[in-house]
Amino acid sequence: MSHSHGSTHLGGRHRWRLAVALVLVASFFGVELAAGLWSGSLALLSDAGHMAADVVALGAALAATRIATRPDTTGRRTYGSYRAEVFASGLTVLLMLGAAAYVGTEAARRLGQEPEVASGPMMVVGGIGLVVNLVALLLLRGGATESINVKGAYLEVVADTVGSVGVIVAGVLVARTGQGWWDTVVALAIAVFVLVRALLLAREVLAVLGQHAPHGLDPADVEARLREVPGVRDVHDLHLWALTSGMHVATAHLVAAPGTSSQAVLEDARQVMQRRFDIEHATLQVEADATRCHEMSW
Repeated sequence: MSHSHGSTHLGGRHRWRLAVALVLVASFFGVELAAGLWSGSLALLSDAGHMAADVVALGAALAATRIATRPDTTGRRTYGSYRAEVFASGLTVLLMLGAAAYVGTEAARRLGQEPEVASGPMMVVGGIGLVVNLVALLLLRGGATESINVKGAYLEVVADTVGSVGVIVAGVLVARTGQGWWDTVVALAIAVFVLVRALLLAREVLAVLGQHAPHGLDPADVEARLREVPGVRDVHDLHLWALTSGMHVATAHLVAAPGTSSQAVLEDARQVMQRRFDIEHATLQVEADATRCHEMSW
């Protein structure tokens, strides 16, 4: 039996990005909420709602990176607490869906009405919000490709950036046409955009929680490469999954040919898993006789 270790916690590496982005977004949220209530702009209120979701999502993501690296004192968390980041991403999905549902419902309620909207504050606050979101995006972009936790926060801010652009566009349209329903139309468009981004992130979160093979890792390819290891006659009970972003796990049974050194097979297979597939933790078992191992029904 061989265990290959090389786990690196990617989310923790970008904790500072989450912290700075959280301070920026939280500082602006109150301003945008007050301006939205005063101006009567649904687009501005929807963007403030996204900002509130950002604050919670960033806070949860930041807490998750701390929990994920916390030592286990119970002895029962044999895989650590790395899944905390995935749960934080799931919370982000729920917040985005909630924001989209609220704006969509409010927009539907306003259809057919002609709300009075103050376009000036909309454009000013929307412009400031755009700057704040762009700075937060630049901070989070560096970690979004490595950590699903940071990616969830990044997508939340992306949605809010689009919301800020929408607020500015709605303000310009209302100012030029004098028709307040443009505010409702833009708010509805923002809600649809947020909904789509939330569903895409949800698919990634469910893939991790469902223990699917990680994206870009083909089980058939892994099995084929292991079969090419000198001395390996057969491969079975291969399982691949991810604990969290960048932390892939694998188990496999290798049937060795007669007269083959089990230690040599383990070492060569370990090298394949690490170098070819970047598997963070591989548990490999060598067997001399496959008939002695009863494969699991799952």
